[in-house]
Amino acid sequence: MAKPTWEAPTKNLDMGTLSEKERDGLPESVFAFPRQRKMPMNDASHVRSAVARFNQVEDVSDAEREQAWANIEKAAKHWEIELTEGSWQEATTHNG
Repeated sequence: MAKPTWEAPTKNLDMGTLSEKERDGLPESVFAFPRQRKMPMNDASHVRSAVARFNQVEDVSDAEREQAWANIEKAAKHWEIELTEGSWQEATTHNG
């Protein structure tokens, strides 16, 4: 199992008001897919969105999906979100 790299943002990040430059400056640690900088998870709503759209991410390996799922699980726990999927494979199947 992959070790999560996600860390809670140190300040409130309203993704709707961030400029492209500010978003580009976000640390990799707030993204489900940190290397690709896909699916920022700065609040509970964005975590739910990451789960709902998990199967839509393209051009990533199974190892990267496993890493992203570990990040989603950590973020969900932080914001007290109960996940019905137990693995990235289930998230891909349930949302497909």
